[in-house]
Amino acid sequence: APSAFAFILPLGDLCRSMAIMVNQVQSVDSSWQSSKADSSGASNSSGESSKESSRCSTPVLDADRSDRLRDKMRRRIESGDHWFSLEFFPPRTASGAVNLISRFDRMGSGGPLFIDITWHPAGDPGSDKETSSMMIASTAVNYCGLESILHLTCCNQTKDKITGYLGKAKHLGLKNIMALRGDPVGADWEEEEGGFNYAVDLVKHIRSEFDDYFDICVAGYPTGHPEAESYQQDLRHLKEKVDAGADFVITQLFFRAETFLKFLDDCRTIGITCPILPGIFPIQGYQSLRQLVKLSKLEVPEEITSILEPIKDNDAAIRNYGIQLAVEMCRVLLDSGKVPGLHFYTLNREVATMEVLRQLGLWTEDPRRPLPWAVSAHPKRKVEDVRPIFWASRPKSYIYRTQDWDDFPNGRWGNSSSPAFGELNDYYLFYLKSKSSKEALLQMWGEELLSEESVFEVFTFYITAQSNRCGQKVLCLPWNDEPLAQETNLLKDELEKVNRRGVLTINSQPNINGKPSTDPIVGWGPAGGYVYQKAYLEFFTSSENVTALLKVLKKYEPRVNYHIVNVHGRNLTNAPDMQPNAVTWGIFAGREIVQPTVVDPVSFMSWKDEAFALWIEQWAKLYEDESPSRMIIQYIHDNYFLVNLVDNDFPLDNCLWQVIDDMFELLDSPAAPPCEDATP
Repeated sequence: APSAFAFILPLGDLCRSMAIMVNQVQSVDSSWQSSKADSSGASNSSGESSKESSRCSTPVLDADRSDRLRDKMRRRIESGDHWFSLEFFPPRTASGAVNLISRFDRMGSGGPLFIDITWHPAGDPGSDKETSSMMIASTAVNYCGLESILHLTCCNQTKDKITGYLGKAKHLGLKNIMALRGDPVGADWEEEEGGFNYAVDLVKHIRSEFDDYFDICVAGYPTGHPEAESYQQDLRHLKEKVDAGADFVITQLFFRAETFLKFLDDCRTIGITCPILPGIFPIQGYQSLRQLVKLSKLEVPEEITSILEPIKDNDAAIRNYGIQLAVEMCRVLLDSGKVPGLHFYTLNREVATMEVLRQLGLWTEDPRRPLPWAVSAHPKRKVEDVRPIFWASRPKSYIYRTQDWDDFPNGRWGNSSSPAFGELNDYYLFYLKSKSSKEALLQMWGEELLSEESVFEVFTFYITAQSNRCGQKVLCLPWNDEPLAQETNLLKDELEKVNRRGVLTINSQPNINGKPSTDPIVGWGPAGGYVYQKAYLEFFTSSENVTALLKVLKKYEPRVNYHIVNVHGRNLTNAPDMQPNAVTWGIFAGREIVQPTVVDPVSFMSWKDEAFALWIEQWAKLYEDESPSRMIIQYIHDNYFLVNLVDNDFPLDNCLWQVIDDMFELLDSPAAPPCEDATP
């Protein structure tokens, strides 16, 4: 990390320092039922606080509280807040990995406490492959901001190999392990020389080698493990796993609520006091149910099969029945007062699980964000609360390029005289790749481009969300893989006007003067605060436009700061001493001012390389070499400038649109200026 960053030094009003939270080991020292009883009088306000601080992406502003998963569970149990969690399995293909990461983003918006990723021995699960369990779990933590549990099995693995995987998981920021024996590769379990044969041995090994770093989950079987001699023996094995160091239990699926509730009572009777989460499987298809039942060696109750058989070829009917069945069972569990959270086996699908959660009232898409940008759940980034605005629409890229930093800005950006941004050489890392196929991108961005104006149209259709000439809506651009954000919609009319004329915007924000932090569009941070923004505009435009713009900007100084650069590195700015400029900040009760977003001139030069490269990597390469379409994109890449503008007078009306209007007025005048000044 750049040694010049003064991460915790105060600077006027726009700064704060935050002590780095130390993980503290806290255990649930009473039974599930007594914890629930003790918290029965908890107020709604404490419940909201617990829920906010326990969502998958823990707000940095609450970094004084333990971020361990078991402590999040404890706080939710004490406050009486129900939660849910989600299980996924690694995909088989690279495109499947891209789709799964998109699903993480969508399902993460509903507020799961955590997700877990299964371990598939046949799929090289501990490797760096994009389809491995290790990489999928790491991506969920680092790039999607989701608290994640990595499954780990004993199957076909030596003790040293397991230790290596655990060390790798720790390095990648994973903090939670689900310790399992695993299913045998063949018909019967075969002992691995130098390995483990039981999950309890794996739990002991994790505690021996890594002390208390990992929170450990183990599996429970409401009807007993199919290989156990008896139900009672299996309960004793579960207690051995908990006594060895497991923090909580997730159960195998079941079909009747009373099955789980009896199991829960039996566990409490023999002294298992940790959280025990029921595994919920919404039936989504006849064949998937048969396959899962075969693997888990469970029997489906006759009252369920009698309903499924007549509709087994009607997927929609089965899914609707599965949703109804899951909702009814979950309500019984939650109403019992003994079950604070539900764990869903999603089968990498989202419709059924999301519908069940909505009907239960557990799906809560909170528009408030902990910070204006997507946070990472990696432990070393937990104090990070400042970033340059340039990566606002590419947060995964920013996280990737700063993953090797030892420290992260906290309180203020500081003097970034030499920020060590990593190179982004692989634009097709599965967590950075566009969710859209090549065919879909061509339909949106043009099978054939005729001129620069064709590109202007693409940007305009993206801004307006209207269909292009082929009847296709433009839902993304190389710099923005999502439709226009609500905040950007506030500027929609002005953005449409300037994009039509070749000011190709890729980032913008309106000026905000003291909006409540709970505002559904621009709000962020804890409730009861106020947020502020300077107007910001970032765009590509031609050298002719830049020449006129530079003349116009002289009359707007010092109100407007600008930074203009081309792909060759020509650099024009009026930033004082290359210092960062805070463009977003918030004021909250009992806290110093928080400034999470800055315009940093030095970081802009690193962003410049990425922003220009995206023209080629994600757009030009859609076309054949030397084709007219590719040459048009290449020309823009080679000759246009990247510009950012900041209007520092945030209490006044945004003047940046007038700046652009003045630029066009100068260009349209009979004595338009020559263009030599801004040529590369």
